[in-house]
Amino acid sequence: MRTRLRQLVVSAVALLTASAVLPSATAATDERAGGQRTSHGGLSAVIRYTEYGVPHIVAKDYADLGFGTGWAQAADQVCVLADGFVTVRGERSRHFGSDAASDFSLSSASRNLTSDLYFRGVREAGTVQRLLELPEPLGPSRAVKDLMRGWAAGYNAWLRKNRISDPACEGAAWVRPVSTLDVFSRAYALAVLGGEGRLVDTIATARPPAAGAPDTAAAPDAKSAARAASELFDAANADMGSNAVAFGGTTTANGRGLLLGNPHYPWAGGRRFWQAQQTIPGELNVSGGALLGSPITQIGFNATVAWSHTVATGVPMNVHQLTLDPADPTAYLVDGEPERMTKRTVTVAVKDGSPITRTQWWTRYGPVVTSLGADLPLPWTAGTAYAVHDPNAANIRFTDTSLGFAKARGTADILTSLARHQGLPWVNTVAADSAGHTLFTQSQTLPRITDDLAARCSTPLGRATYPSAGVAVLDGSRSDCALGSDTDAVQPGIFGPARMPTLKDAPYAENSNDSAWLANADRPLTGYERVFGNVGTQRSLRTRGAIEDVAAMADRGGLTVRDLQRQQFANRVPAAVLAADDVARACAALPGGTATASDGEVVDVSEACRVLRTWNRTVDSDSRGALLFDRFWRRLNAVVPRPQLWKVPFSAADPVDTPHTLNTDAPGFETALAETLTELRSAGVALDAPLGDHQFVVRNGLRIPVSGGTESLGVWNKIESAWRGAEGGYAEVSSGSSHVQAVGWDGGRCPVARTLLTYSQSSNPNSPHYLDQTRLFSAEKWVTSRFCEKDILSSPKLKVVRVSQ
Repeated sequence: MRTRLRQLVVSAVALLTASAVLPSATAATDERAGGQRTSHGGLSAVIRYTEYGVPHIVAKDYADLGFGTGWAQAADQVCVLADGFVTVRGERSRHFGSDAASDFSLSSASRNLTSDLYFRGVREAGTVQRLLELPEPLGPSRAVKDLMRGWAAGYNAWLRKNRISDPACEGAAWVRPVSTLDVFSRAYALAVLGGEGRLVDTIATARPPAAGAPDTAAAPDAKSAARAASELFDAANADMGSNAVAFGGTTTANGRGLLLGNPHYPWAGGRRFWQAQQTIPGELNVSGGALLGSPITQIGFNATVAWSHTVATGVPMNVHQLTLDPADPTAYLVDGEPERMTKRTVTVAVKDGSPITRTQWWTRYGPVVTSLGADLPLPWTAGTAYAVHDPNAANIRFTDTSLGFAKARGTADILTSLARHQGLPWVNTVAADSAGHTLFTQSQTLPRITDDLAARCSTPLGRATYPSAGVAVLDGSRSDCALGSDTDAVQPGIFGPARMPTLKDAPYAENSNDSAWLANADRPLTGYERVFGNVGTQRSLRTRGAIEDVAAMADRGGLTVRDLQRQQFANRVPAAVLAADDVARACAALPGGTATASDGEVVDVSEACRVLRTWNRTVDSDSRGALLFDRFWRRLNAVVPRPQLWKVPFSAADPVDTPHTLNTDAPGFETALAETLTELRSAGVALDAPLGDHQFVVRNGLRIPVSGGTESLGVWNKIESAWRGAEGGYAEVSSGSSHVQAVGWDGGRCPVARTLLTYSQSSNPNSPHYLDQTRLFSAEKWVTSRFCEKDILSSPKLKVVRVSQ
């Protein structure tokens, strides 16, 4: 039987690449495979499923590859995908109510109504349609258009031919066929996620001042404005980050490169990854993770190169302060001449209510906004308004950039794709190849804010926000404050490739969401503009811990993929390495073994001293003491100002090892300890409880413990959950390690790759692949990637289906 199945697979693939007509292969009778034979004609693809539901999609051209990908994604994630299409059509209020929280915006306050107003406005203005009509490289290539068209056809074909069994959308009216425009609109939403996407609420609700309103408003305090601008991006990136490291041939056992990618993304919703291998024989062969709704791998590997992305520190938007026409608050002056704002009137249908109509106001720079988050108001007065500029609102080039990566033969080709398309909106790229090369580059699509421009054109507010956070606020009344162009930039007003912070062929290249400065601590990157990120400032504990780990690995040498796997699950806690001994000693030295809370309550801390002393300084799921330190560390950082936390301050001359030595004499130390114990005891949590008892996910009634730690602990294997003390501890894991890959080469044609999709391939609780990889992640085990034909065909779980229109 197995021999017969392999013969069918080989025949199907051969016929597919030679002809548009392919006899149907025997399909597995489950929902993923369609449970049926499909008809001839039109678009088609062969999908081979191996362990853990990973599809290997083979097609004769890009349209067919998109078709197979759309079909397979729908089989796994139809409800999540359909929900995302409701978003980009601006129909969330119609189906789910106007006040429900929106999954799209990075603003925690975003609601369906403001999301709908923004996306309906984008749709009615024809924004994405105009971008599709642009010639390459500003507009999408023919290959990408075919991928998108095929993806829509594949998704629609799956809907026609299958019954939805996922209770999240079974029988829902909002699950509808999609158009190619819908699929490109998802790509657009991804591009603006870091800029306009943070501000959909204020874009949708900005209003001109009433008649008789004052000409000006009180300017924000400079220090408060700087802090608020910094916190805007810190808060927005709380559930999205990443680590990645590339090792060069001088550090590895065989002289070839190695790459470990560990992106940190939400575990639910539309920003999940989905695994697949995509093959057009003789043209393309790539494996990895794609964000849902994308027709091509974004993080992955092929036969000769592997890459990952990390969320970058570059600020993908800026603000223009407008001087308004005294006679009209909806007109602004440029060089003394008035320009009228463009009025967008948008109507949104609302569930169980009347349609809601609102007006948005747009300028030559972008939409008018009235805040950059709750703590940084930008009031629209009779004399002043503010407009946000996001160059990614004219950028749907991410897919072409990713396709260039998929076809690359080495790190040089990765750079070539970045230079040609310039389509990455908010991420860095880390890559390694089989020849032993490494690459780090912060090749982002950023507004062309040079330090010189900021010095000449910043308003008083901008002089506070730009140095501290890279958020430029420019004088919009002067044409000489326009962003200008680099000669090598594909789009006006952005930086060209020559300006991008880039590190080639270092023994290691690593990023953990700090700026490009210490991609390699021995070869620091400097000389880039502030909008890309800072230089010479304190690094996060995750960056410091990562550099310590990977630098030691590089110095040791002889590295293999197995070393990458060990690094992923080392679960070492840098905060504890620096501070846990100090905490335990200070705890033991408290008079009478007690600490006093801020309300005067005296708390016995003797048991906590013992637990902290004996804890192994890891966040493995069976670690006892990890939860206690985690809760204490968060509380301590909340009450002790950063400069007072350490006795030895930060030094730019020693950025990995400073600051250090916890200041246990700082006001707040004792109260933080006392209140942590009160919190845990009130929640019924033992001080020495295994971490996995309170850090977990539940799948089909099965409680699965999860190792890893929060951002402030500095753990490589980042995991985030919301504390629910009244419910006995943490809620389920909400974000963190997602599509993890450890990739190398052994000299043969097949890459040596181990992968993990931490939350599993499907969101459908009725799928066999709803929790299988989550259980692997809990056990700190991996999937052995099947990249070459011989490996795919030898899979004991092989299932084959030919899909067509």
